[in-house]
Amino acid sequence: MEKMIMVFVLAYLIGSLVPGYWIGKIFYHKDIRTEGSGNIGTTNAFRILGPVPGCFVLAFDILKGAFAAMLPHFFGLDINVMLVGLFAILGHTFSIWIGFKGGKAVATSAGVLSVYNGPLFWMVCAVFVTCLVLFSMVSVASMVGFSFATVMSIFYYHDLILSIVAVVLTGFVFYRHRQNLGRIFKGQESTIPFGLVYWLKK
Repeated sequence: MEKMIMVFVLAYLIGSLVPGYWIGKIFYHKDIRTEGSGNIGTTNAFRILGPVPGCFVLAFDILKGAFAAMLPHFFGLDINVMLVGLFAILGHTFSIWIGFKGGKAVATSAGVLSVYNGPLFWMVCAVFVTCLVLFSMVSVASMVGFSFATVMSIFYYHDLILSIVAVVLTGFVFYRHRQNLGRIFKGQESTIPFGLVYWLKK
């Protein structure tokens, strides 16, 4: 029992690491929580710090989710990796390092999914990239990607645990993107510098 508790706590602490915030403060003397969208994740890191730090934040956030999900294997425990990964997602969203605030958990959730269900992870990635190319909006790609994962979990994989987690996370992602949804409906959402919508606006 002690080892199991340790794994859940460790998963939370791994998930709570905030590379975007730390890189911004140490190397750029910027607090990305107060600039741009105020989010500590990949999109705002790209916007405020640049493409190289943004790519690093993306990779780190995915890897920390994947590493946390592999903790049961490392410690020889028979625990569903999705449940352990959920604590990493909670850590990313409510990080102990920045006053229990955090990001929208898109990349970290993807990292957990890559360990739990590799084929679904790659399908979600394909959907995400397709949405980026079509709509030029990370927010749209994130919400559609999570919705796709939920539908596949319920109707194709029939995985109860994955389905429950996917439904909860999809609801959470939509909630965290509620301001983005408002801007989308008003035609005011920020676009990334490529994709169909971006090119049509130029």
